[in-house]
Amino acid sequence: MGDNFPAGGGEQPLLAHLIELRQRLLSAMTGVLLIFLPLAFYAQKIYHFLAKPLLRLLPPGSAMIATEVASPFFVPFKLAGLLAFALALPWVLYQLWAFIAPGLYRNERRLVVPLLMSSTLLFYGGVSFAYFIILPRIFQFLLSVTPEGVSMMTDISKYLDFVLKLFVAFGLAFETPVAIVLLCWTGFLTPQQLRSHRDYVLVGVFFVAAILTPPDVISQVSLALSTYALYEVGILWASWLVRNKSVPAAHDSENI
Repeated sequence: MGDNFPAGGGEQPLLAHLIELRQRLLSAMTGVLLIFLPLAFYAQKIYHFLAKPLLRLLPPGSAMIATEVASPFFVPFKLAGLLAFALALPWVLYQLWAFIAPGLYRNERRLVVPLLMSSTLLFYGGVSFAYFIILPRIFQFLLSVTPEGVSMMTDISKYLDFVLKLFVAFGLAFETPVAIVLLCWTGFLTPQQLRSHRDYVLVGVFFVAAILTPPDVISQVSLALSTYALYEVGILWASWLVRNKSVPAAHDSENI
């Protein structure tokens, strides 16, 4: 690899890598900005869509509130920016892939591309699961335990923080299969070891869910059970990959 370096010492390749890294970061930021600009015009409608799981359950005449003067303006734009980054995530990951790909072996490249695609789809799946399945049940539960005479009037900024925390928790939880595949592919763990520690993992996911989710039983149990199910999916996926990885190695050893 050093034979391909241009003349002038070791600083030139480092400089070239830094320039490429800057270009990739600028490309990623440009992609996010191009998506954010049209979303900014619909920021209010986007926030209304996000608030639907709560709004449709509130009693007639009830509404959300804004306790800060600038919240009605800034909170929807904050949501539009976060949504733009989430939608641009495939483009951002592509820029990351294009930067690190030249330094990877061929078998590593074959693994990284499916992992990047699957991790993106799994994250989107986790967010969708939280929005369509979990949020309505959480708000139904919270409204059912609201004391008599107390009106549930949620601040729009606090609501966004609550929902984002839930989205991140479920999005990361849905990345469990990808994490398991990476651990097994690198040899740090084996599928057999993961199977033998199922009991500890089941207890651990409930403990982590209690920390990451809001203080309600529904979101905690849903996150824990979905994470454990994905843990089992990750073991199956990792077993298949490790088995296929060992087959070419066996053929290569026979040909020596």
